[in-house]
Amino acid sequence: MRLRNIPGSREVIAENRYCIPETESPKGDWHSIFGNSHPIHIEIGMGKGKFLMALARQNPQINYVGIEKYSSVLLRGLQKLEEEPIDNIRFIRMDAENITEMFDKDEVAHIYLNFSDPWPKDRHAKRRLTSRQFFTLYDKILQKDGIVEFKTDNNNLFDFSLEEVEEAGWKLDAFTRNLHEDKSMNQGNIMTEYEEKFSAKGNPIYKLIASR
Repeated sequence: MRLRNIPGSREVIAENRYCIPETESPKGDWHSIFGNSHPIHIEIGMGKGKFLMALARQNPQINYVGIEKYSSVLLRGLQKLEEEPIDNIRFIRMDAENITEMFDKDEVAHIYLNFSDPWPKDRHAKRRLTSRQFFTLYDKILQKDGIVEFKTDNNNLFDFSLEEVEEAGWKLDAFTRNLHEDKSMNQGNIMTEYEEKFSAKGNPIYKLIASR
């Protein structure tokens, strides 16, 4: 069974204490959700949540929000949270295109994009999470000193992303085409499930960091 097709997953998610309904947006008031004024970091396309949950455990002084499009994938993350609760993390099932409906201006300090869908056909380029169209959305919610971090094993997507950073009027702070061999950029790196899978096959991992 494909994860995204598990029957009843949307209903389970809607009732879970860790999941914020898209229809009840806390835009501009996320600190009331967490009960503190800690910085907010988000991951768009969080998958099963391994990466974000590891970050949340390491950094209790930061609030994390994971965004995932597919209910049945998100459900796996919620199941892990129920087994090992973490207070400073929440999930949302939503399309990334609607991100400005969930977060206000200057409300987010950091955005993580990990192994995003490459959307290989040229006509779908604007759907890529590192397209200039998405950088325009990130600009609307990130604080002035906020950054975007992107990791992938897809060389074509990475080349596209490097170009889009410039086209979007952003600054490329750092990048590498072999993350695990780059001592500086790999310091403190938390591997996602895809990252573990691809690196085990010998695939190089690409990473960039961008800001305005």
